[in-house]
Amino acid sequence: MSPPTRIADEIRRVALRLDRARVTYGHGTGNAWDDAAALVLHAARLPLDSDASVYGNPISPRVRMRIDRLVRRRIDERVPTPYLIGRTYFAGLEFKIDRRALIPRSPIAELIEARFRPWLAAARVRRVLDIGTGSGCIAIACAHYFPRARVVATDTSARALRLAAINARRLRVSSHVRFYRADLFPPAATGPFDLIVSNPPYVGEREYARLPREYGHEPAMGLLSGREGLDAVRRILARARTFLTRAGILVVEVGASARALQKSYPRVPFLWLDFSRGGGGVFLLTRAELERYAPDFELAERGSSDRS
Repeated sequence: MSPPTRIADEIRRVALRLDRARVTYGHGTGNAWDDAAALVLHAARLPLDSDASVYGNPISPRVRMRIDRLVRRRIDERVPTPYLIGRTYFAGLEFKIDRRALIPRSPIAELIEARFRPWLAAARVRRVLDIGTGSGCIAIACAHYFPRARVVATDTSARALRLAAINARRLRVSSHVRFYRADLFPPAATGPFDLIVSNPPYVGEREYARLPREYGHEPAMGLLSGREGLDAVRRILARARTFLTRAGILVVEVGASARALQKSYPRVPFLWLDFSRGGGGVFLLTRAELERYAPDFELAERGSSDRS
């Protein structure tokens, strides 16, 4: 019979197994310890944000069996931990998550928590648009941190929108978040917006083929965006100004496609944002800048359409 163990012992044991198996992190956790802690706490029916005071709690044989089942799937099938446990955190809020949508992990969470200061005055934000909402994490977090704002969110996937609606109800923001099934932009009558924010598909075909197995569990439509990964971003840039207020801003994550984007628009003064908790590839443009460089954006969008 195995000797009794505690939460901390199990986290160490699981972290060692994950390290030896060389799983890939990056779906809400960045290392073996954090990944293991999420699996163990879930199996022990404890909150994911539990502090170290629970580490001395004993683990029963039944809980240890649940842990081992989860770890086997994490290693053998390379299923990302949030899909295994059905929940994850974004901007300090717990979201339900499953394979209908990408796992929330955008550094934009840090901007939302800061209410996009210093680029916006939070008290003046009345309308927010989230393009490509997926699980609803960005839209719902914006509704939480801008409680006086009306938030509109779009996605092409009806399944993802159903998940987003569940999260909005769970986090009690349904009354001021409206979801639309749309290809990027909602009906014009929903705007104009003080803030447009988006974490659209931005992975190129070659990069997608090289991604670790964990990413294969996520919907490809939430990742792939043409040969260079810029198809969705180009369309957002070409139209965003018509949905923004005079003082409005556009914030978009493009990840590793940042260099390709800058090369496509060499004249555009993208403001690339820094993050204290890590991450990057997020730019900010004002409506005035979008108007000034509108010919560049429209020309690039037409060229992209011709090539597709």
